[in-house]
Amino acid sequence: MPDTRAQVPAEPSPALIRRWQRHLANERLEERVYRKLAARKEGEEREILLAIADAERRHQQHWIELLGPHAEHRRRPDLGTLILSMLGSIFGSVFVLALIQQQETTSPYETDQFATDQMAADEKVHAEVVRALAAKSRARLSGNFRAAVFGTNDGLVSNLALVLGVGAAGMSNPVILLTGISGLLAGALSMGAGEYISVRSQRELLEASRPVRQPAEALTALDFDANELSLVYRARGHDPETALAKARRTLARAHGGTLPSHTAQVAGDAEHEELGTGLGAAASSFCFFASGAVVPILPYIFGMSGMPAVLTAAGLVGLVLLGTGGTVGVLSGRPPLPRALRQLAIGFGAATATYLLGLLFGTSVG
Repeated sequence: MPDTRAQVPAEPSPALIRRWQRHLANERLEERVYRKLAARKEGEEREILLAIADAERRHQQHWIELLGPHAEHRRRPDLGTLILSMLGSIFGSVFVLALIQQQETTSPYETDQFATDQMAADEKVHAEVVRALAAKSRARLSGNFRAAVFGTNDGLVSNLALVLGVGAAGMSNPVILLTGISGLLAGALSMGAGEYISVRSQRELLEASRPVRQPAEALTALDFDANELSLVYRARGHDPETALAKARRTLARAHGGTLPSHTAQVAGDAEHEELGTGLGAAASSFCFFASGAVVPILPYIFGMSGMPAVLTAAGLVGLVLLGTGGTVGVLSGRPPLPRALRQLAIGFGAATATYLLGLLFGTSVG
């Protein structure tokens, strides 16, 4: 019988057996998820994911030994683990890794007295390993994804506020629809242009600030004793002694035919990768603003009017806000529900304020 934090009863209760069977089912499904992810990867990432899958198999053996003959009964995993497996078959690795990170962080083994300390420690380490793997994918995604999320939310909230404000002021359906379409086009173009300028400007600032690798002829021509290269390192924040030592090592490698590595270049490229491209960010902002802004005017496009149109528009926007907020929460490795509710509260707060202003304006005009 494996070591546990508590004495294992000779005759486990039915409730305890069901709990152990559920742990076993979760571990089996998690192993399959890790192996599916590993099949999509190559090199070191693949080896890491396979090593975690092997650890999940060791955890299975613990529950199998505790269950004895009861291990033959196959129980369904938890709903969260089933959803994770389903999403793993549909979405990319960054989404799945973010979900796994959240699940590993909230492992029940920390408080389960029949799990071992090693199993609880494994889950903590797995959460950190998955976080590191997901960080690489987030870095590649963050630039254009940021523009997409901002664009969608801006389109949803601004056009909902615009449509509700105009509608509350007593405007007719054609005027409301024209206002919504104008807001969609104007906002999408403005967002796309602004995002392009923002990303391009930030990339140009990074390029201007990035250290430049000196060519071999420049380094070998420097005076080894006077060593002007030390001024470069001092300008980067090193004290005089450290700067001189670094400069002499650099010159020694240069005279020996070996130049410093492209560390600065690699760092600069990584920063640029996180920003995304100007055109990619602009296209994401335009498309996602437009896709968000069209939601509030859908009821009016289909001929609805009055309060039913207002409630339908608000309901549709609320669902999308919950979805975008939850997605951001998942991808950031945090619980999705609080982020979804926060997104909903902010969006509805802005729309409600505009709606009340429209009512006030319509009353004063009337």
